[in-house]
Amino acid sequence: MKQVEDIERMTVVEASRAIRGGTLSSEALVTACLERIARREGDVQAWAHIDPARALAQARAVDRLPPLSPLHGIPVGIKDVIDTFDMPTAYGSPIYAGHQPATDAACVAQIRELGGVILGKTVSTEFATRHPGKTRNPHSPAHTPGGSSSGSAAAVADCMVPLALGTQTSSSIIRPAAYCGAVGYKPSFGLLNRAGLKFLSESLDTLGVMSRSVDDAALLVGALTGKTFDDPGAHARAPRIGICRTPWWNNADAATHAAVERAAAQFSAAGAVVTTVELDAAFAPLNEMQIALSAYEFYRALTHERTRHPSLISASLTGRLAAGGKVTRDAYETAQSHARTCGMRIAGHFGQVDMMLTPSTPGEAPGIESTGEPTFGLMWTLLGLPCITVPCGPGPSGLPLGVQLVGASGDDRGLLRNAAWAQRVLSAG
Repeated sequence: MKQVEDIERMTVVEASRAIRGGTLSSEALVTACLERIARREGDVQAWAHIDPARALAQARAVDRLPPLSPLHGIPVGIKDVIDTFDMPTAYGSPIYAGHQPATDAACVAQIRELGGVILGKTVSTEFATRHPGKTRNPHSPAHTPGGSSSGSAAAVADCMVPLALGTQTSSSIIRPAAYCGAVGYKPSFGLLNRAGLKFLSESLDTLGVMSRSVDDAALLVGALTGKTFDDPGAHARAPRIGICRTPWWNNADAATHAAVERAAAQFSAAGAVVTTVELDAAFAPLNEMQIALSAYEFYRALTHERTRHPSLISASLTGRLAAGGKVTRDAYETAQSHARTCGMRIAGHFGQVDMMLTPSTPGEAPGIESTGEPTFGLMWTLLGLPCITVPCGPGPSGLPLGVQLVGASGDDRGLLRNAAWAQRVLSAG
């Protein structure tokens, strides 16, 4: 077996090719990840559950099989709101400490079927909301990794695992990925099967991926959906990109504004046609509507927990649940209707551009006492659009910044193709 330096830093595409070519074993890759975890977990605290012996046993078992898919032998972290039959799933809450589901979530079972290795469970905030967990930003332990997919983002960014599943209801993939310097991909709503996910919001919750490259995220989602994303000639044409400052542009700091403008200039220099997308006044209420709609659904989804175990729910979530109990059905249906109207309006913009460029977060990661503001994910999640954040360099304090790229509804293939192009341009610059 060929020796590979820094195995834990290999991309999934590289590792998959090496495993299928017989120059790398899954056992060697999993061992490298476990060694990285042993060195760094005390500082980062990304894992809710890790069982090295079980992970290695899985790796050795798949090494005895012929390659089943491009995911064969690749270790994957699973956010701890996604059920696993052989590992506890606590949903980030003391209510479910030690809870052992009877079955895998559909996405976890698929990963196993495709020859992937379930490395462990990554930390989630409480029920994938905003109450922080134990995880620290791998670039600075005094700063948040973001939420709610905090452990998945931190583990991937710190090279503990090359892929991890996350979920997004507001900005729970985009925000932590940007704060930690990873790629975070929220697919179009419903692209990945959600059976076995602890629901908070049935109309918003979306499964997605943390990785270190866009191509790696595409590999996992392609394997789970059967869609083909890796077209060899797909990157020949530079895309049409629309800068979308959104109604919340002024909520971002100067460094974020500069990062978006700098990325636009790099894309233009690489051949992209860069224009400006202006959203009309109809879009201005969408963030508040997303908050009201999600709160209405949270209140109902967590009825058992808030009525049977109220003392084990954080004060911040208790307040959000109380607010959700005051949202009327009429307000909820109005939000849904307005979102559908705006979805049709924004579809017209995608006739002029291939993807939109917008902030991922208001700035660098704030302190550890919060998970940051979800401002720049709310509207896109409400509209069900595919979104991806890619790193674009450090901010003024040296912490990562990302830019968010948004595609048309259902055009995940196009977004991933264009985002891979964008990542190469940003990495070269």
